[in-house]
Amino acid sequence: MTELKGARERRVRTGGIELCVAELGETGRPTVLLVHGYPDSKEVWSEVAVRLAEEFHVVLYDVRGHGRSTAPVPLRGGFTLEKLTDDFLAVADAVSPDRPVHLVGHDWGSVQGWEFATVPRTEGRIASFTSMSGPSLDHFGHWIKRRMNRPTPRRVGQLLGQGAKSWYVYMLHTPVLPELAWRGPLGKRWPRILERVEKVPAGDYPTSSLPDDAAHGAWLYRDNVRARLSRPRPDAYAHAPVQLIVPTGDAFLSDRLYDDLGAWVPRLTRRTLPAKHWVPRTRPDQLSSWITEFVRAHEEPVAGAPKQVAASVKSGVRPEYAERFGGQLVLVTGAASGIGRATAFAFAEAGARVVAVDRDAEGAVRTAEMARLIGAPEAWGEAVDVSDEQAVEKLAAKVEDEYGVVDVLVNNAGIGLAGSFFETSSEEWARVLDVNLWGVIHGCRHFGARMVARGQGGHIVNTASAAAFQPSRALPAYSTSKAAVLMLSECLRAELAGQGIGVSAICPGIVNTNITATTRFAGVSDAAEEKRRQKKASRLYGLRNYPPEKVADAILGAVLHDRAVVPVTPEARGARLLSRLSPGALRALARWQPPA
Repeated sequence: MTELKGARERRVRTGGIELCVAELGETGRPTVLLVHGYPDSKEVWSEVAVRLAEEFHVVLYDVRGHGRSTAPVPLRGGFTLEKLTDDFLAVADAVSPDRPVHLVGHDWGSVQGWEFATVPRTEGRIASFTSMSGPSLDHFGHWIKRRMNRPTPRRVGQLLGQGAKSWYVYMLHTPVLPELAWRGPLGKRWPRILERVEKVPAGDYPTSSLPDDAAHGAWLYRDNVRARLSRPRPDAYAHAPVQLIVPTGDAFLSDRLYDDLGAWVPRLTRRTLPAKHWVPRTRPDQLSSWITEFVRAHEEPVAGAPKQVAASVKSGVRPEYAERFGGQLVLVTGAASGIGRATAFAFAEAGARVVAVDRDAEGAVRTAEMARLIGAPEAWGEAVDVSDEQAVEKLAAKVEDEYGVVDVLVNNAGIGLAGSFFETSSEEWARVLDVNLWGVIHGCRHFGARMVARGQGGHIVNTASAAAFQPSRALPAYSTSKAAVLMLSECLRAELAGQGIGVSAICPGIVNTNITATTRFAGVSDAAEEKRRQKKASRLYGLRNYPPEKVADAILGAVLHDRAVVPVTPEARGARLLSRLSPGALRALARWQPPA
């Protein structure tokens, strides 16, 4: 049997059984109690527990009949929610007798957690509850009854959809067969199934107790599901604040199950996570971040604990952004100024963990420092030239090793270049393509490959331009680079669709950023003349005064709604429309010669 490294173990006796309880972290700190699901043991939490133990007193226990806890005799009737609540209270009293615990549950651990958080006898023992991939059976029962009593095509579709996802529940109610399967071929193949289907990393999980755990755990379903769904409690209101984490790729539970949850939970925080069911193993970094934030928000500061301010939803931040991006790892290139900087701030305000990347080291650090102040305590800056593939590859490896796989990549770094085709030298062509196109390719290759390998989805945003579909005699190199970025995004979107990874191309028009102050003018050898043209372009962009913050908002919206191509600014939308309806008009406009 695998043991949690560095854990202190104790046995807690309750109701004729003995529970195996493991503890990590300092006992004087807030207690976070993790409850596992089916067919797991407490080791499913090992990656999350180690991270949380840096700040909290973390407790895990094997549910009765699982892992190193003993099983009730007889099994029938030994796994009711009432008896599981007795177990929880016994563990909570043993590890945190004087303070309420912060409860976290996954799968059947979450189903149990809903019972603990809604029955009167646990009131005052739970400071907060984080639920993932496991609904309250009472809430589920009411959800079914409402849809059956007032059927509509949409409600019938929801019932049928969840009914199809719940196929395994029917199987587990059959006598003997589940036990034979788990102690036979299914138990042997289960680790490989998790690796292939759920993308769970191979290692010391699941433990060798899996066949017995799964056989015993079938009684969780038999003792509770039909009884509670047919007669749900009418008073199943949560007496503690609840954080609901919904994996959008969960094969067993529809997110529609939680549509009515606000009526049962007065203090509800909802998060969505692009991942599959077994998030404690596939997304421990994200879960640890969200759990930490939620516990901090509902716990008084403790001496010796890191003094960090938990990110919260601020006025002006859209709730759907906080729900989607809170705690996610977001990397933005070209983040020292302009659109990149505004995008880093927008994700920070939504509670994301932000990596600000720019070849301007001081600018990247300044952006990260500001991001920490406005909502991203784990923001940091990195100095990288995106045209250098080795540097990008090294950054991708560093970020993965130290912080995890990036959830959202924003390839925003770019440079401007004006001037006619024949005035633009080969060196100037190479430089604009190296940054604007190859920088995007390098980011997609090295960060995108890690998203694919993780197998839990993600999103890539590539900043193109309205110049991508609007030809111009004055911007041949720049327009070509941005048109290539647009087509690259479209191709990559098609390729990665089956991996659950979205790709969006953002196409701004005239935006008030400092790109004009650094734009090179091909064929202009006099530095003073080039400076004059830069100032003139900057004045024009300033008069237009379209703020980069609006582009940043479009980027967050593109990720949230998985949009393919997003023209930003009225002129960009107009050019996009003309490119479809009247490309000849765009070609005529392209002949216009702007005054020098």
